[in-house]
Amino acid sequence: MTRLTVALRDTAARVDAATPAHRDRAVDALRAFAVLGVVLGHWLVTALVADGRSLRAASPLQHMPWLAPVSWAFQTLAVFFLVGGHVATRSYASARERGTPYRRWLHARLARLFGPVVAVLTLWTVVTLALLLSDAEYGTVRTLVKLALSPMWFLLVFAVLTAATPLVTRLHPLWPLAVVLHVDVLRFGLGAPDGLGWLNLAAGWLVPYTLGAAWTRGELDGRRSGWVLLGGGTAATAALVAWAGYPAAMVGVPGAEVSNLNPPTLAAVTFGLAQCGLSLLLRDRLRHAMCGPVAWAAVALVNLSAMTVFLWHQTALMATTAALLPAGPLPGLHTVPEGLGWVAARLPWLVAFVLALVVCGAAFRTWERGGGGRRLRPSKVVRAHHPVTERAPHV
Repeated sequence: MTRLTVALRDTAARVDAATPAHRDRAVDALRAFAVLGVVLGHWLVTALVADGRSLRAASPLQHMPWLAPVSWAFQTLAVFFLVGGHVATRSYASARERGTPYRRWLHARLARLFGPVVAVLTLWTVVTLALLLSDAEYGTVRTLVKLALSPMWFLLVFAVLTAATPLVTRLHPLWPLAVVLHVDVLRFGLGAPDGLGWLNLAAGWLVPYTLGAAWTRGELDGRRSGWVLLGGGTAATAALVAWAGYPAAMVGVPGAEVSNLNPPTLAAVTFGLAQCGLSLLLRDRLRHAMCGPVAWAAVALVNLSAMTVFLWHQTALMATTAALLPAGPLPGLHTVPEGLGWVAARLPWLVAFVLALVVCGAAFRTWERGGGGRRLRPSKVVRAHHPVTERAPHV
């Protein structure tokens, strides 16, 4: 056994020993799964195609729609909101027990949520100005900025739902689900303006968020709830795709007439119900798996850097693509994603994206906890991350 292996195992053992026994490790595992699912999904279905002096966004799902099932595995946003609703409602209940005012509670949560955003906005403001002053093609600049800032919509919606936590604590998930249903009926069945669909941006993600609140109340403890959500969500999604004309892809596809994600459709919400049901069914297995020090340390590391990973993964992809343009066009990086050859060529580039993301993390890691230049050890985080207050990354 090498010295490095021994050191890693010792670190994992210390992290495991520092974790309170009453901590629900399944929550952290689900959060890590959601983060990594979004990142890998974006890296696999987002292509920047070099076309002369410009870069344009493309997706393998445009040219190979039969790959739509890939999006089912990596579109994990509903798990984000399920865990977020569960954590927020527990945190708010704890704050009320301690006598913490709502304003102070909300400020603390939003500060941790938006603190790392400052670094992203600052960097991309500088990059955008530099590109425009260097006479870069406007379409390229627009594509890059849109990709870099695309994670922000999630944070804005999450912030709104967090602020509304006291109001939605006991809201039944069927109410926002009914809103999504009626919006889609008006939009797709009765010819209402497409702009009406943006009501679903809040209502759609409120469904898993309120499921998280129901989890906190103990209403989803039995396995029956998980099976109902998984079975019902799967059946409803299959029916909507097969007979109601909804796209099979659960992510946005450039050029598609209808997107299941922008804004969320009923199919995206029912698919999210199935994901939530599966997540609830896996809780016991995840808790058992997280008893292993190495597995738990890996999950703790992902949670420790969740906001950094989430906010910077698109920048890592674009930095790698742009840096290697002089050597291009390189298969799987600058070429049109129109065949399985592109997919095979893309997979090795994931390593380069990870390395670029590590560089971003090293440069901006202190913003993860609001700056200040303080280094946080995983053991310190897991000690502070009590199951009620949830002080790890709030995503």
